[in-house]
Amino acid sequence: MRAIWKGAVSFGLVSVPVKLYAATESHDVSFRQVHAKDGGRIKYQRVCSLDGEEVAYADIAKGYETEDGEMVILTDDDMAELPSTSSREIAVEKFVPREQIDPLLFEKSYYLEPEGAGAKPYALLRQALKDADRMAVVTVALRQRTTIAVLRVRETEAGEVIVLQTMMWPDEVRVPDFKVEVDDAKPQEVKMAHMLVETLAGDFDATEFEDDYAGAVEALVKSKIEGGEIKRTETSTKTSGEVVDLLAALQKSVAAAKTARGEESDDSDSDSDSDSDSDDEAPKRSAAKKSTAKKSTAKKTPAKKTAAKKTAAKKTTSKKTAAKKAS
Repeated sequence: MRAIWKGAVSFGLVSVPVKLYAATESHDVSFRQVHAKDGGRIKYQRVCSLDGEEVAYADIAKGYETEDGEMVILTDDDMAELPSTSSREIAVEKFVPREQIDPLLFEKSYYLEPEGAGAKPYALLRQALKDADRMAVVTVALRQRTTIAVLRVRETEAGEVIVLQTMMWPDEVRVPDFKVEVDDAKPQEVKMAHMLVETLAGDFDATEFEDDYAGAVEALVKSKIEGGEIKRTETSTKTSGEVVDLLAALQKSVAAAKTARGEESDDSDSDSDSDSDSDDEAPKRSAAKKSTAKKSTAKKTPAKKTAAKKTAAKKTTSKKTAAKKAS
């Protein structure tokens, strides 16, 4: 794992240097929007809803829409004036009973690892939280915004660690707009409900459950790949496409250079290159020699074409110098 934040837990006069790691990761199956006809990815453009023109990223600003639909544009200078903090401190505000924290408030979870000399005070804080059966309510600045969170002890395969769980603000928890009103249940109905609960009672083990949907999607994709039901797009052959484009550009450059020197350009260069590319089993050096031989035969100047690269470079230089003098 890679640490995403470094700081210190402070309570009283004690400071514990720690690293922060993401405790969870999503394994949701993700899909891309593609063209059903050829499998090409769907692209989106940033278009202004008023003039219909595409907007460059540099010209995009933040806007706050009011309740009556008006838009307030906020510049970078406006955003810079907002209160922000870059504190590297996890400040313990109080220790509260575990049952007082509604799990609905929990948002994201992170592992805390002691850093350097912080191992001993970390272990002391962990033991104190466990013995008191309490959580530490803290404030912490993540991504330049202060949020409330709790510290608690969690048992893992690697041992007991302190977990930081960020929490939503109270006004972010919605109140249901419905009520469930029924007549009082009969004693016999309550008894049967209790019997059902006892029948299904047990201990929670997360490994007993699995994501059937993700497994089904993976099996479906695998069967389609094995059956050859795939679409070759420019994205999937990006590397080979770049090589072909480069080769075509080089061939055009050679043809243009020949035309500038008054020489005739032919298609033998491209034919020889394609022949050497198709012979996969032949060594690269042999393919290069064959290609050179074909070029020299087509131009009936075998002596010049079989010369070493340095000699050819010198001759080219001398030709260019002679051309300059003639001009």
